[in-house]
Amino acid sequence: MVNFVIIFINICEVEINGTVIRIEKDYFVSESESRNIYRCTLKGKFKKDFHMKKDKQYALDIAVVGDFVEFTPNDAKSGVIHKILPRNNYISRKAPKIKGSGYRGERLEQVISANIDRLVIVSSIFEPVFNYRVIDRFLVAAESSHIESIIVLNKMDLDQARLAEEFIAAYREIGYTVIPASIIDKRGIKEIKEEVRNKKTIFWGQSGVGKSSLINALYPNLNLGTGEISSFNQKGKHTTVTSTMIPTEEGTYIIDTPGIREIDPFGIQKQDLGHYFIDFLPYINACKFSTCTHNHEPGCAVEQAVNDEKIFDFRYESYLRLLETIEQDILF
Repeated sequence: MVNFVIIFINICEVEINGTVIRIEKDYFVSESESRNIYRCTLKGKFKKDFHMKKDKQYALDIAVVGDFVEFTPNDAKSGVIHKILPRNNYISRKAPKIKGSGYRGERLEQVISANIDRLVIVSSIFEPVFNYRVIDRFLVAAESSHIESIIVLNKMDLDQARLAEEFIAAYREIGYTVIPASIIDKRGIKEIKEEVRNKKTIFWGQSGVGKSSLINALYPNLNLGTGEISSFNQKGKHTTVTSTMIPTEEGTYIIDTPGIREIDPFGIQKQDLGHYFIDFLPYINACKFSTCTHNHEPGCAVEQAVNDEKIFDFRYESYLRLLETIEQDILF
C-alpha cells in the first residue's frame, strides 16, 4: 500500500490544486525552481474505500503520477489529499501476478500514469534485442487509452547491418511516427525533443532499452540514474525505481518510468482487440461477423487482407500472440 504521494502546487490557497509527480513509501524531498513541493498523505476515506472493496478492487494504486488532486497543507512542506479529480485519460497494463491479489484467475490493473498527452515507446535494436511483439503490445495499450504514441528505436549505433530499416519503414507505413535514436552519435535527439515540447509525455519501455539515458541526452541537467545490461540473460536492470514527472522547460513535462519485463494491456476483450491494431481498421467492418476475432471465422476481411499483403505478416502474428493472452472474465 502506498503511503505518500509527492505533488507540486499550482496555486497557494487553503485548498490547493496540485499534480502527483512521484509516489514513494518513504520521505521524499525535491526542489523546483518555480513550484513548491509537498509531502502528502491520503485522507482516511481513500484507504477505507480501498480496503472495503477487497475482491472488487481491480486497481493497485489509488493515486498515480499525473493525477490532479486537491489537498490541504499542514505546513510549508506537507499536506493531506482530500480529492482526486477525474482523469482525462490514463495508461495501464495488467499487473504482474501477485499471490492473493485476485480470484478466478483475474489480473489486477496497474495504472502507470494519468492525464498525459503522448506516449514515447522506447525500444532498442540490440542490448536488449529488438522485439516487435513488445512494441505492438505497447501500441495496443496506447490505442485502447486513446493516447497518441511514437516509437523511438534506440541504440541505432549498434545496427551496423541496418537490420532495423525494414521495421522502421513498416511502422511508418502503418501510420506511426518512428524516430531512430542513439545517445552515442546524438541521432534523433532533436527530433524527439520537438515531439515532446509543450506536452506531458511518458517514456515507457522494457528494462535496459535506455529510457533514462535518452532523457539525459534530451535534458543533460536532469542526470537520471542509468544502468547496464545483465551479461547473464541480456535483460535490462531496473535503474528507475518509481515513476517520476519532471518539468524540463516551460509547458514540457517528462515522465520517466521503471523498465518492465512484460506488458499485457488491461481490459480488452477478444472481439475488440483488432480495433487497436490501426492497420486492421480499413477491413474490420467488412468481416462477415461483427464479433469476428480475425482468427478462424469464415468471411474474415482482416485475414484476407493479410493474405493479400495489405497487412504486414509480423503485425498479424503479434495480434494472434496477444489474442492468446486476452482474458474474458468477470471484469467485463
